Amino acid sequence: MDAIARWWDGVELWITGLPFVPQALVVILVAVPAAFGLARVFDRVLAAVLHVLGRDARSDSDTVPVPGPSITEGH
Repeated sequence: MDAIARWWDGVELWITGLPFVPQALVVILVAVPAAFGLARVFDRVLAAVLHVLGRDARSDSDTVPVPGPSITEGH
């Protein structure tokens, strides 16, 4: 664990030592795709958990009717 912490500290020091534009490029090219990937993983895990619990779709009793003209109007 200590080796991972030392490696991460080195990465942080390298990134903070970069000028602004390369820092922004690192964020755009590495951090944004990593965050997107994690969000997709969390979404799929949550969908699987909700499916197992039976809460993945709205039941018919939960639906709200859409207002609109009725068949008897206008006669």
